[in-house]
Amino acid sequence: MTYEATKEAKSIAKFHERYYNKDMATFISKSREDTENFARAYAKTLRAGDVVLLDGDMGAGKTVFSKGIAKGLDIQEEVTSPTYAYMNDYDGRLFHYDCYRIESVEQAEQLGLADYFDMGGICLIEWAQNIAPLLPKNVKRVKIIKSGENERTIEY
Repeated sequence: MTYEATKEAKSIAKFHERYYNKDMATFISKSREDTENFARAYAKTLRAGDVVLLDGDMGAGKTVFSKGIAKGLDIQEEVTSPTYAYMNDYDGRLFHYDCYRIESVEQAEQLGLADYFDMGGICLIEWAQNIAPLLPKNVKRVKIIKSGENERTIEY
């Protein structure tokens, strides 16, 4: 293992240690509709300024979950994946990040991604490990695991 690979592995381990709660509750979703409806209900537990890390492999359902959050917040605008925009702003009430393509903390800083943490909206962040040094100390976490063709295990 190279020095850079070892350094990255240690960084990811530190991220998991800091942000993963071992006492998380679990919801089993049997469909996209279940996932969206669960997220709609979960949105009612969120407060202005909350930062939620959305964890899951590609295709796990993070965008479906985000659509449910938006509906739970009564946001009428269609929610789409911010893959190429890095962050979508929905009326200043919901900021949906996709940090998959962020190559460095410096890039995230140049894009001003951390500025939104203090704007009073709810921040949903996919691939948060790519901006870990910028994250606020207190965050919530939702992990979506694809456990079947349509089934998802949602830990929160």
